[in-house]
Amino acid sequence: MAEHTVKAFDEDIGRLRGLISQMGGLAEEAIESAMRALARGDMELAQEVRAADRQIDAIEAEVERLTVRIIALRAPMANDLREVVAALKIAAVIERIGDYAKNIAKRVPLIESEHPIEPISVIQAMARMAAEMVHDALDAFAARDADASLEVCERDNALDDFYDSIFRTLVTFMVENPKTITQVAHLLFVAKNLERIGDHATNVAEMVYFAATGTQMADREKGE
Repeated sequence: MAEHTVKAFDEDIGRLRGLISQMGGLAEEAIESAMRALARGDMELAQEVRAADRQIDAIEAEVERLTVRIIALRAPMANDLREVVAALKIAAVIERIGDYAKNIAKRVPLIESEHPIEPISVIQAMARMAAEMVHDALDAFAARDADASLEVCERDNALDDFYDSIFRTLVTFMVENPKTITQVAHLLFVAKNLERIGDHATNVAEMVYFAATGTQMADREKGE
């Protein structure tokens, strides 16, 4: 009976990790697709990103049901309990990341213009940096790798600096090209969404660190 219980618990944990991985993959794909839609002015792809967000929401609900089941039936303790709780919190964060990608997609029709807006290419680089942070934070969760989670957090200041640079670039571009003010204002919101995605990747990394070590990550210095 004990062996059966351990096997059932391991299967539940494996299922939980699989759901988090699936959610993360969908969120990464949503970021990449939203930015591709933005670069191409692809309205159809932007709509697909918005529609696909429902799948992320559905998996989050499944994670919630599974974690309740694990806690109620398996009564996990110590390391196991931290992992289950971390998975529940991480699922909520990934759902928010998906929302930010959806918000970027929503702005594609508002930014689309006959004349390409040069700063879009710079924002693409910021998007890649934010998506890589999400990817690496989720890899750290899968591996229970505290060192990898620390490395993700250390990149957050660089992303914040990137955002500050893009903000200045976009404001200057608006001043020099008054006809683009509306589109560039929406690009500012896109850049802010990407900055928030980076913050959420950092939140995931902090949860991974706690699940792996049982201690909170030391306070990090943040750029103002």
